[in-house]
Amino acid sequence: MQTPVRTGQPNETLKPEAKEWHRGTKGTEAEVANPLEQFTIKRYAELGAGPVDAAFTNASLFMLIILGLSFAFFWLGSRNAGIVPGRWQAALEGVLGFVSGIVDENIGPKGKPFVPLIFSLFLFILFANMIGLIPYTFTVTSHIAVTFAFAALVFLICVIVGIARHGLHFFSMFVPANTPPVLLLLITPVELISFLSRPLTLSIRLFANMTAGHILLKVFAGFIISLGAAGILAPLAVLPFGLTVAFYALELLVAVVQAYVFALLTCIYLNDSINLHH
Repeated sequence: MQTPVRTGQPNETLKPEAKEWHRGTKGTEAEVANPLEQFTIKRYAELGAGPVDAAFTNASLFMLIILGLSFAFFWLGSRNAGIVPGRWQAALEGVLGFVSGIVDENIGPKGKPFVPLIFSLFLFILFANMIGLIPYTFTVTSHIAVTFAFAALVFLICVIVGIARHGLHFFSMFVPANTPPVLLLLITPVELISFLSRPLTLSIRLFANMTAGHILLKVFAGFIISLGAAGILAPLAVLPFGLTVAFYALELLVAVVQAYVFALLTCIYLNDSINLHH
């Protein structure tokens, strides 16, 4: 098989997701990965039956890892529960108390049955976001299919809870109270579109924030490699290195904030279904 010749320009015979080669000022070559390559789905095992494709991928692997970490965290925090909590019990109670506070503030006493659901979503998304910041791992929340699945689940639960609690009166939420009849033809479609768009906005918010942050980190890391191999310009690599460290710290904050925002919006949507205000 003919080996592609490395030149000063990216080789046109390589695939788009392949790594590009950049030549420095002294002829040295630095290998810089495509920033989008980190989101590639890799198939490890071909599974499925007929038209159903259920291949085991890197996304599947890391979702199992995240699920295992979630169970481990809960088990470690509850196995030796006592009046004086240990470190793991204190950590578990702290996270659970934090989530319970979100539910109480946004839903009220009627929201207590949904604390396990909100807690599970918060913990899974938090672990997924944090693990994705470790080099050579995979960020499952950077794929819209994963975030939309969570958002669709939340939306479906909200609809079921609303109809179960209020019957057909649930649909009165699309008709704001004291709305003049002449405005109903305008307000009702707007309310309906706003309600139906919730799964999209909920999923895109998480997906876009995680994807954009990881691309920025990869781009600045590429600058470090390129400048580091550029001979006389190598000292300038300190600048993108400093920015990478700053962006990494910011991404740690974003990972936590996005898990919180997802849990918060879930509570707000559930509140509309449980405590019908319209």
